[in-house]
Amino acid sequence: MADRGVPEQYLDGYARILADVAATGRRLTRQELESRRVHGEQAADAGHGLRALVGAHLAAARALWPDTPGAADSTLAAVQQIIDAFAEGYERAQRHAVRQEEAARREFIDDLLYGRSDLGRLAERAERFGLRLSHAHAVAVAQGPAAYDEGGAVPRRVEQALMTRFGNRDVLLTTKDGRLLCIAPGHEDEVLPYFAKQAYAATEGGRVAIGRPQPGPGGVVQSYEEALNALEMAERLGLDEPVLRAADLLVYPVLTRDRQAMTDLVLGTLGPLTAARGGARPLLETLTVYFESGCVAAEAARRLSLSVRAMTYRLERIHHLTGADPSDPTHRYMLQTAVIGARLLDWPATAL
Repeated sequence: MADRGVPEQYLDGYARILADVAATGRRLTRQELESRRVHGEQAADAGHGLRALVGAHLAAARALWPDTPGAADSTLAAVQQIIDAFAEGYERAQRHAVRQEEAARREFIDDLLYGRSDLGRLAERAERFGLRLSHAHAVAVAQGPAAYDEGGAVPRRVEQALMTRFGNRDVLLTTKDGRLLCIAPGHEDEVLPYFAKQAYAATEGGRVAIGRPQPGPGGVVQSYEEALNALEMAERLGLDEPVLRAADLLVYPVLTRDRQAMTDLVLGTLGPLTAARGGARPLLETLTVYFESGCVAAEAARRLSLSVRAMTYRLERIHHLTGADPSDPTHRYMLQTAVIGARLLDWPATAL
């Protein structure tokens, strides 16, 4: 009775129900409907396609169609009820499978990023998600104006774009702490920039940081932490770039590695600015814009909406208070390093 490839077990009881409905004109009972839902769940778990299963039901109904006048309407209604209940069970099983898959992926990502599993076992689980931890991997982290949820519209859209462009290239897309993560093989140079482009477009803003490719099972963690640090650095430094590469920001972790030394440099070099009228912040902003303008006073004045004369006065005031001349190449590096350190340490808003 079933179509080729669809086992008879998923139509068990179907002929009996249709025959009884054709004879009596009754509707299906709750137990009969639930039995169809159970068959739908079992068929989904077994991996059968819904299209073939519906076709098998329709073919069986055609073979069993009653000859009795007036029975066609009740039989057609029963077929509709049966297929609807069967599809409901099928979809219920699929939703359950999706939730299980999402839970397994979240658990794997947690274990991977926090090292809470044996490396051998972790490598076995990684292959299920298309990762070979013996190879180098790089991680990109997207942070948007709102938190990302697993299975949400933005992750689905980005994942579809990646699949369309690259197919199956051992790329894992997931969410973590409200951010969107993409883990890709280290040699696939095009994947993460494309992910960054799609994530930025899908969120109408936000920011993406890309860690460097790192080898071995711990490489994913290291690249992930580099991407997170890049996002944090960008926030502290007020960087405007939508896409950040950890490789381009390596100087900042170096500068902050010895926090005490950086604190001493900031206070020793810029501390005297606190004696200025209005505190250190306006003059610190002046130095920041001056250095970002390539040490061109006229351009810095334009960006700060000041006259060139006012800008020159501020630079002279900084020289007077600190003893360091921003226009002197000998002093410039020390001042610029101290300014970067102040931004990284959130000084003067945070006491050092």
